[in-house]
Amino acid sequence: MTSPILTECKEGVFRIEICRPDKKNALTTAMYTALADALDLAEQDAAARVIVIHGQPGMFTAGNDLGDFLANPPLQDEPPPPVFRFLNTFSTLKKPFIAAVSGVAVGVGTTLLLHCDLVYAGASARFQLPFVSLGLCPEAASSLLLPALAGHARAAEMLLLCEPFDAAKAREAGLVNAILPDEDVIEHAMTQARKLAALPTASVKLTKQMLKSAQQELIAKTMQTEVKHFKERLVSPEAKEAFAAFFDKRKPDFSPFNQ
Repeated sequence: MTSPILTECKEGVFRIEICRPDKKNALTTAMYTALADALDLAEQDAAARVIVIHGQPGMFTAGNDLGDFLANPPLQDEPPPPVFRFLNTFSTLKKPFIAAVSGVAVGVGTTLLLHCDLVYAGASARFQLPFVSLGLCPEAASSLLLPALAGHARAAEMLLLCEPFDAAKAREAGLVNAILPDEDVIEHAMTQARKLAALPTASVKLTKQMLKSAQQELIAKTMQTEVKHFKERLVSPEAKEAFAAFFDKRKPDFSPFNQ
């Protein structure tokens, strides 16, 4: 069977492909482990100077595979659950990190973009931050980074109402650099990555460090707080109702908990 996480290093670009198209690239615990391993390898590989992550044209990731997520809830502290290890890994990358997004980009498929240096979206891209609607809370420091990027009003709309938004709105909010036809977005991201790979590596890494340094400590602190609340919310009555409703294909009823 083909691995759902594919990697390749060529011309200085370490490429990571999420490849589970039959499930809209929904992420399992094993896939989070593989993604974190791939990012660690890319950071350590001297031949890799830039990292690119993508799915397929028309599909980035539908976020968590909820069945797998509930079967393997990320509740333990040590070792860190694979999903939180993945978040910590992409939030601390020293090498340039580029995303090519088309189709669905749900949950972590959107929050990881806040940690990318360059993001290119296909015309079909549809982003969503569904945490509140699942009885949960934001993750990946999105409660810090999204309002810093888009302003409080836009961030509140995205995080509180949990409604999907398109590539134009994502670009307006500063989440993506450019919008391209779906069939072109991955190659465009790779072209930009090759440009970066051809530049002086030390200067590129230093410039990224300088761009990120003012927020790095605050990002780590925010992520710790988010993880604490996320774990608490995961076992809450609201989350249990939200997940049950998802699997029952019905609208959740939060009224008993809103007294």
